[in-house]
Amino acid sequence: MTFEELTGDQKTDRMDVVGKALEEVLFSALAQGCITVGVFEAAKLLNADSDNVVLCLLTTDEGGDVDVALQIHFTLIQAFCCENDINIMRVNNMHRLAEILGGVDGEDEPKDLHCILVTVSVPHLPIISAPWKDGALNKVTCFCKESRFLDQWVPIINLPER
Repeated sequence: MTFEELTGDQKTDRMDVVGKALEEVLFSALAQGCITVGVFEAAKLLNADSDNVVLCLLTTDEGGDVDVALQIHFTLIQAFCCENDINIMRVNNMHRLAEILGGVDGEDEPKDLHCILVTVSVPHLPIISAPWKDGALNKVTCFCKESRFLDQWVPIINLPER
């Protein structure tokens, strides 16, 4: 059974499963130091070492669709990820994402959570592979592949509230 064949309740259940799996991936990757946060930092990593990137998350906050510069960045990042077979998703729960990743940096400045990359190894240390790569990442990857098969190249997912 494909994602398209699911009924409304089954789609909601599937989205919940994928949302929880994404949350697990983020917690695990964060603990291993395999997360890059911020549009500029993501662009630098994609330019330098795109082979280790397994997932790209693009997020918007309230009124984020009005920011033309951010939309241009999103378009370029989406194109790069699609061209390089990097799974990509939109997350529309910035508040929950901030809870998971920590909403501020070391200087009490809000983090730029508009683009998050998950890598399979710690940046700048290619010898260390990610031991957290498990079933949760496989669920997210399968969801992205199913979405692409249905011509939805950037699926939208909602992280579950706590």
